[in-house]
Amino acid sequence: MTRRRDRSAQDRAAQPVGTRRAAREFAFRALFEADRGDLPLETVFTRAEGQMREGDDTFPRLNEEALVFARELVDGLQTHRAAIDETLHRTIRGWSFGQMAQTDLNVLRLATFEMGYTGEPHPPVIESAVRIARKFGGDDSGKFVNGVLAGLSRSMKTAPAVPQMDEQEPDEQQPEGSLEESGVSGSEERE
Repeated sequence: MTRRRDRSAQDRAAQPVGTRRAAREFAFRALFEADRGDLPLETVFTRAEGQMREGDDTFPRLNEEALVFARELVDGLQTHRAAIDETLHRTIRGWSFGQMAQTDLNVLRLATFEMGYTGEPHPPVIESAVRIARKFGGDDSGKFVNGVLAGLSRSMKTAPAVPQMDEQEPDEQQPEGSLEESGVSGSEERE
């Protein structure tokens, strides 16, 4: 009987995961490794994907849908990184990126991209970011990430509407409540 349980647990572990949370974690881990190793994010993501496909358990095994979502997060972050970092600089008053844990910063970058450039509702994005921060960060990482993202979410919801996309130049298009309009302080939330 014990063997059956062990085998079914192993079978479940071998099955690809299709959750967005697992995809976010995969993207976070690739981003973290790229930043720590000063390597191109594309290279790290491709290597991680190959390792995952070969059965390496360092990364969660994702199904194709989740892997596509992780790729979208990484590609979007690369495309909009300057705007995301600017938004985070304005949002996290009193803290420089050098003072922050790299884990917290990378979780915030991914979540800020998703909140500002996709149609994903903010609460599940924030919840996933907090879980990843708790799993990989320090004792207060979850609270810090939650405070920053909650403040950012509030500011994005109260930001003035952006002109319709056809009224802007193609390279200036931003979704409603976009990152350029927000600027809140997360420092008081960290306490």
